[in-house]
Amino acid sequence: LRCQYCMPEEGVDLSPDGDTLTTEEILRLAKLFVSQGVSKVRLTGGEPTVRKDIIDVVGGIGALGVEALGITTNGIALERKLPGLIEGGLNAINISLDTLVKAKFQFVTRRNGFDKVMSGIDASIASGAFKRVKINCVVMRGLNEDELVDFVEMTRDRKVDVRFIEYMPFDGNRWNDTKFVSYQEMLETIKGKYPEFKRVPDLDKKSDTSKAWKMEGYAGQVGFITSMSNHFCGTCNRLRLTADGNIKNCLFGTGEVSLRDAMRGGASDAELLEVVSLAVRKKAAKHGGHGDMYGIAAGENRAMIKIGG
Repeated sequence: LRCQYCMPEEGVDLSPDGDTLTTEEILRLAKLFVSQGVSKVRLTGGEPTVRKDIIDVVGGIGALGVEALGITTNGIALERKLPGLIEGGLNAINISLDTLVKAKFQFVTRRNGFDKVMSGIDASIASGAFKRVKINCVVMRGLNEDELVDFVEMTRDRKVDVRFIEYMPFDGNRWNDTKFVSYQEMLETIKGKYPEFKRVPDLDKKSDTSKAWKMEGYAGQVGFITSMSNHFCGTCNRLRLTADGNIKNCLFGTGEVSLRDAMRGGASDAELLEVVSLAVRKKAAKHGGHGDMYGIAAGENRAMIKIGG
């Protein structure tokens, strides 16, 4: 897919095969992180299901005994690959869906595939493998802010966690504040239809990025990821490892260190851990050191598709 908030319209250059981490390199790094207390691993993208070895990667990480092993996917190939992923230990899932209107889906993603995504969502729910199937929805003014109530209604009968994500600036996504819809504005829109819509902080876990809300009696719930208007940088405990092996200590940070090059240069596990430690110590207090969303927009970063969300 070529989602407007994630990828430049002209696309991005694909990484040569030799640039991306191999199965063995991914599993080596996963084992290293787990040895240091990491208990949750999520495979993102780009699109992780396009990797031919995705079943092997999930199975290898699952064998490490992590508490949570998740994937973030556009859902296009999900239904077909889901049984193998679950067998490998997948127990958490995020599926991107920014509209419930089929024609608009093609406009947002610049591709067809709405029916496949919906089938993937329903298959994930029916599998019983996930406590909650998370639906990631990036909200943009003039595009899908008129569907907020429809997404809340999706939680009536489906055991899903719809997560409304504030529109964030990345290279090539043509971000501007006229398209930005804040957490408070989303709440006002939803409460205009559902005054009984309520905050449920008991559903939040420590270091969660999402603020939980719910309609009483509905099977699912709603969350808000408020990275721009009400950031959670102070409790963020995440590290990102890009497909080409660079470690990023913040989604918005521009500093990267290559673990791939270190491994291929013969680094020991102890030396790799020192590289990771150095990256963590350089983490800025918030927003990668850019201050706010305008500072992020003015800076340089990878396109979102080249980071992983």
